[in-house]
Amino acid sequence: MDKSSFIGVILGLIAVGVGMILKGVPATALLNGPAFLIIIVGTVAAVTIAFPMSELKRVPKLFGIIFKETKGTEVRDVIRMFGEWAELARKEGLLALESKTSEIEDPFLRNGLGLAIDGQNADYIRDVLTEEIDAMEDRHLAGASIFSQAGTYAPTLGVLGAVVGLIAALGHMDDTAALGEAIAAAFIATLLGIFTGYVLWHPFANKLKRKSTKEVMVKHMMIEGILSVLEGEAPRVIEQKLASYLPAKEREQLMAEGGGKQDEEA
Repeated sequence: MDKSSFIGVILGLIAVGVGMILKGVPATALLNGPAFLIIIVGTVAAVTIAFPMSELKRVPKLFGIIFKETKGTEVRDVIRMFGEWAELARKEGLLALESKTSEIEDPFLRNGLGLAIDGQNADYIRDVLTEEIDAMEDRHLAGASIFSQAGTYAPTLGVLGAVVGLIAALGHMDDTAALGEAIAAAFIATLLGIFTGYVLWHPFANKLKRKSTKEVMVKHMMIEGILSVLEGEAPRVIEQKLASYLPAKEREQLMAEGGGKQDEEA
């Protein structure tokens, strides 16, 4: 479970709900069927027009990515793994890593290591794996843009809902009390449009982009690690190279752990 997504949504609902109550607005004012129809269904309609069905089919999966913690390979684990592989390759040769391919769960890493074991040159491996990353980024960007566009459409539809509500309010010009209620109800659509657009859809798009960025970074690390092992670089050198992807404090800690381990082995 991605705690930050759940906490963010809950805090957003609390902020609006409690804020309305403190302002003297009854929470029941949000129970406005026409406003929900215009904003929610209208946003879905706009997004459906804007994107092909092949991409829209991925929306349930995208919600899963937003609210579930991605089970990806951690950066520190990747660094340690390549350090071990480099040591094994230097002692027993590159073919010794063939037994490791069956243990690798990540298809990208398994494919890259397989290419290296098969004797492909470094340029070919880099090109193949980089193209795979580019294709993955395009898919991720398409998914994030669905929510980004929804965040653009929703506030505008909120204005549309307010206009529709005001048109209806004009029919109560002879009744001041009814006119006030109608105007208040009209702006519920604007509230829903802005809330869903800037508290839900745009942040959802940003969350997808951030998770994509991390995944891309890890895969670029894998490319560098595979090519370093292929070139026969020392385990310590590979670890130092890949540690550059970590923040400074984590990098220093990892290098200190590696140094301590080497001292113990010595």
